[in-house]
Amino acid sequence: MKPVRITCITVAALLLILTLVLLLAPARVESTRNVVIPHSDYQISAAARRLHDSLVIGDLHADSTLWHRNLLQRGDRGHLDIPRLREGNVALQLFTAVTKSPRGHNVYKNSKDTLDNITLLAMAQTWPLATWNSLTARALHQGQRLTQMEQEAPEQFQIIHTAKELERLLARRSKGETIVGGLLGIEGAHALDGKLSNIDVLFDAGFRTMGLQHFFDNKLGGSLHGEEASGLTEFGRQAVDQMLAKDIIIDLAHSSTQVIKDVLEHSQKPVIFSHTGFYGHCQSHRNVSDKLMQRVAKAGGLIGVGYWDGAVCGTTPKDIVASIRYGIDLLGEDHVALGSDFDGTVAIPLDASELGVLTDEMLKANFSETEIRKVMGENMMRFLRENLPAN
Repeated sequence: MKPVRITCITVAALLLILTLVLLLAPARVESTRNVVIPHSDYQISAAARRLHDSLVIGDLHADSTLWHRNLLQRGDRGHLDIPRLREGNVALQLFTAVTKSPRGHNVYKNSKDTLDNITLLAMAQTWPLATWNSLTARALHQGQRLTQMEQEAPEQFQIIHTAKELERLLARRSKGETIVGGLLGIEGAHALDGKLSNIDVLFDAGFRTMGLQHFFDNKLGGSLHGEEASGLTEFGRQAVDQMLAKDIIIDLAHSSTQVIKDVLEHSQKPVIFSHTGFYGHCQSHRNVSDKLMQRVAKAGGLIGVGYWDGAVCGTTPKDIVASIRYGIDLLGEDHVALGSDFDGTVAIPLDASELGVLTDEMLKANFSETEIRKVMGENMMRFLRENLPAN
């Protein structure tokens, strides 16, 4: 009997250790990846606060559904949750599902065959077994998290699928409700698992934007950070056609230069860069040329300015605003928006509750009120009204 008792105790101890690892490891990983750069409290003028409180604010990129947090509760790590979005006066947040990320990824060159970080994260966070092998399942799981949030707290959060639903959200906010809207997107169409039919699957699950690539080349074409620098493949053209037919908004934030050119030549609808910077302002490999940005804007597109050093070549709110200023001067005030990359494994100088500092810095930099209103959200709302499915 004694050996049996020892065995049971050992098994119980191992199970306890495993449980602690599953509970604590994801939190520790996120705490080292989604960093708010330490700073003293931002001092915001009364004029900036009044203006900020009157804005309709939207952001084109956050990876928050990747992480093991209850987004309905105010967290002590990461950049974003619903309470902090409400504190920042955000009306609409685009949440992008990350489904694969190569081990040791960087902005220069990554192999599509490198070991995948998200598989380990999915296991550690006890995602459903289907997500361990299927990238589509990973996207669907992240979308379901948001759907569940909407069901649990409809007074706090509403998923937007159509232009009509967007108008309802904005009408509720105009009456004083602090509800936050959420839009679903994917970061990299490798989430299709190589099947065009999964475009319909993801659309039916609520996804309305699709990035074509992330940090590696995929079946649709080359990544800005891949090995081939190739353009759209035949599969990629078919996927783009199907996305456009369903009024899915195409995101080129991580696509190769040739993919960007191919999409601009192929598509009759405008595209977005959900999170990026301007190469002429910040000569980072993360950013594409000003000439291509001008083509995107000429075709009616929208550029979301990121908050991290590799996008804006700086680590302060003032640096973000300087990049926004450059973008307006380059493209015009109708084509620049916010594209934070909240919770996207970046270090940034503010979380979602602190967005008022951007309004303050724009006033200090002599932005017009019209420019501030457009960049902070009106451009995003207009773009979505014009490009989401109507009903």
